[in-house]
Amino acid sequence: MSKRDYYEVLGVNRDADADAIKKAYRKLAMKYHPDRNPGNSEAEEKFEEISEAYEILSNTDKKAAYDRYGHAGVDPSMGAGAGGGFEGFADAFSDIFGDLFGGGRGARGGAGGGRGNVYRGTDLRYNLEISLEEAAHGSEKTIRIPAISECETCHGSGARPGTQPETCPHCHGSGQIRIQQGFFALQQTCPHCHGSGKYIASPCSTCRGTGRVKNNKTLEIKIPPGIAEGMRLRHAGHGEPGVNGGPPGDLYVEIHIAAHPVFERNGDDLHCEMPIDFVTAALGGEIEIPTLNGAAKLKVPAETQSGRIFRLRGKGIGNVRSHAPGDLYCHVLVETPVRLSERQKELLRQFAEESASNPHQNPKAQSWMDKVREFFGN
Repeated sequence: MSKRDYYEVLGVNRDADADAIKKAYRKLAMKYHPDRNPGNSEAEEKFEEISEAYEILSNTDKKAAYDRYGHAGVDPSMGAGAGGGFEGFADAFSDIFGDLFGGGRGARGGAGGGRGNVYRGTDLRYNLEISLEEAAHGSEKTIRIPAISECETCHGSGARPGTQPETCPHCHGSGQIRIQQGFFALQQTCPHCHGSGKYIASPCSTCRGTGRVKNNKTLEIKIPPGIAEGMRLRHAGHGEPGVNGGPPGDLYVEIHIAAHPVFERNGDDLHCEMPIDFVTAALGGEIEIPTLNGAAKLKVPAETQSGRIFRLRGKGIGNVRSHAPGDLYCHVLVETPVRLSERQKELLRQFAEESASNPHQNPKAQSWMDKVREFFGN
């Protein structure tokens, strides 16, 4: 089955910049991620497809090769990776001067010797959502990521079992061909084997001659206590494998913290809203408030006004580096009671009558009324 256009896969125009490509990939990756679609093979295939598209279009060199040559320009089975088989005039003239002065591609670490160019594997990113409690105390999470491994059918050779890759008859295994044009000798990548020096007459039916297959692997991720939104955990060597013996890329796990029903985080500090009844606000008392490490007692002084903030030292989140804990800030909200009984209403009317004779019992309201009178010139 032929591959779809990578720009079509991500739903972006061919002139889309890096930010637009990244934004489109993140949106689709969150939608079709295997962890969010367990047992859905169609979603898993789409996730692999968009991951492959993003791998190419997010890499400047691979994107340039794809824009110029299509899928053939970035298919490892067609050469040495992103643009490896399409050297262009710059490399051709470089080969000319290399031949004249005793250099050549082998001296530059290129495709000489029939190995092909060596490329480091692409880095991968995984968006991991955790709870505020997991961020505060640390945890271990198991994730599943797409991976590329050696084909078990052909053991990485790319050839059908019982056969072997053959030496390219055009370059005789060197991966390069020489073209004599008068005084100059042009040395170019072999267009038949694309620099590999090998020719596969009978490709493996499992990997279609690439020697690699896509699958999934699971990893145990340790979340350190105090980790913050947007931080990344690096797992070396768990990215895409390299090309032609190159080192693998890395996996970066990016942390996203889910919204909490009680607390809001600001750095290492926590904030919460604490409703209290107006009797406790007027007379004072002791209330119980939640923290990430259990309940705590808070003494509310008499005549506490709505909006007052109480600070509990050391009840926030420990810093991921220094481990010094932040603070918890409780924002008091004086709540008006509802569904009053007739007895309660009568008592409140009596309270209001007695309060009317002493306006200084409501200093904020009195101050506001004074400002209103001053505004109207009374």
